[in-house]
Amino acid sequence: MIPALLPALLFLALVVSPPLNQDVAAVLSFAERMVGGEQLYTDLIDVNPPLVFLLNLPPAWLASVTPLDGVQALLLCLLAFSGLSGWMCWRLAPPRGVAEAAMMLALLPLVLLVAGYDFGQREQIMAAAALPYLFLAERRVEGPGPGVAGVGLVLAMPGHWRGAFGGSGRLLVAGTVLMAAIGFALKPHFLAVPALVEGVVLLASARRHGWRAALRDPVPWSLAALWLLYVAIVAIGFPAYFGEVLPLVWDYYIGLGGAPWWQVLLTEQLFTAAVMTVALAGFTFAIGTRTLGWLPRLLAVAALGALAAALVQHKGWSYHVVPVWMWGGLVGGIAMARAADALLPAPLAGRLAPLMAAAATIGLTLLVIRGGEAPWREFNYDQGPAGRIAAWLEKRVPDGRLLVLSPDIYPAYPALNYAENRPVLRFMSTWLLQAVYRSCPADGARFRAPAQMGPAERYLFEGVAQDFTEHPPAAVLVARDAGISWCANQPFDMVAYFTRQPRFAAMWRQYRQTGEIEGYMLFERIQ
Repeated sequence: MIPALLPALLFLALVVSPPLNQDVAAVLSFAERMVGGEQLYTDLIDVNPPLVFLLNLPPAWLASVTPLDGVQALLLCLLAFSGLSGWMCWRLAPPRGVAEAAMMLALLPLVLLVAGYDFGQREQIMAAAALPYLFLAERRVEGPGPGVAGVGLVLAMPGHWRGAFGGSGRLLVAGTVLMAAIGFALKPHFLAVPALVEGVVLLASARRHGWRAALRDPVPWSLAALWLLYVAIVAIGFPAYFGEVLPLVWDYYIGLGGAPWWQVLLTEQLFTAAVMTVALAGFTFAIGTRTLGWLPRLLAVAALGALAAALVQHKGWSYHVVPVWMWGGLVGGIAMARAADALLPAPLAGRLAPLMAAAATIGLTLLVIRGGEAPWREFNYDQGPAGRIAAWLEKRVPDGRLLVLSPDIYPAYPALNYAENRPVLRFMSTWLLQAVYRSCPADGARFRAPAQMGPAERYLFEGVAQDFTEHPPAAVLVARDAGISWCANQPFDMVAYFTRQPRFAAMWRQYRQTGEIEGYMLFERIQ
């Protein structure tokens, strides 16, 4: 079994090695600022709903009261969460044979870590949180155990489930539902997954136990109730999100840098994932459930939902397909193991089990390490822009405050996380500037005059100046490429743009450029 476990150990090493994913690092930085007293959607402006920031508060708090830094505390919490998810899967669906036991022992840890550089992204968190729910879905279709009738009324019939899972069965199932609800609530796109899974469970359960029993299953109703509760919490606890941030999302963010779904499907990340998902789904539905059980089919259906969620985001980024790799990897491995247990003599299945587990883990590893993601990002971190900027910050302005003017989150994040710098800007990036300058000013000027600015641009223009002057940073990081087309035959210069604001211009006189790293100009305060 040792060769089968090596891929998981490789990805564990990659996960704890720098760099932290840029989006994960930015959310963590906001959470640390929240622990420090800043208010989300008032002092900190971002398009994401609050749940991901709330989930980052425990590691941010842990870093504030222990010697751990923010990155270390976050990785510790994420690894503990992944371990909990794996343990819950094992409890909810113990292996049915020796081949499946070997496969789950080797493949489940790898699946929980296979995101690599994207470990901690919302897609990875959702996929890990949903795994126990998918294992439970099989039990809901088949029943909690031999001789137990019904579709799996997990909350209304606790005695049956205590018998299936031990004395803590009701708590285990309730925790599974809660964890899945939280994971799916991280993005509205994720709801495609439970919609498809619950549809399959409903149809299968109705066929086996009747429609009345199927509709009494409290799991989907519990999920819906928890999501409604979350919406109410956002409306009451974060009114600025619906009142101010969401309009910015609809008006500016959704159409920024997107592509039609069919173009996204043809990208390197999505095309490979789509071929694998469709092939595995066809395989599981062709073979049937008598040999493989319901789990491979449910995992394949979930992967189809994750693929749909990736396509509707119109980006084609690597982390969008992380759930597809995670669940798809399990589909192939578990299907192969269950077929061996069902069709082969037990001694032969036992001898083949380690070989099948090793083949599955090595195959999944080779599939996901292509392209420029893990492990290449980890290998090249010190020579890359994030590593070099982090080293510069640690040397010149350790633990200082930093202003970042960049259309991209990377490489400022995670560089400032490793240098333990605190950003002063209320925004993670200048994406809103890109959105309001998708077309040049009508009068042919390089920039709009303040009097010509719309509310969104004016808010950005004044907000950056306010943050800069009220909390003067020790250093400023400015991207040469603002991600904006030339206007008036000149490139968009963010320093020239913001120094038109009098307070910003007065403070800017105290800064001098002292370096440049891969298109990012570095300024230090000299007074």
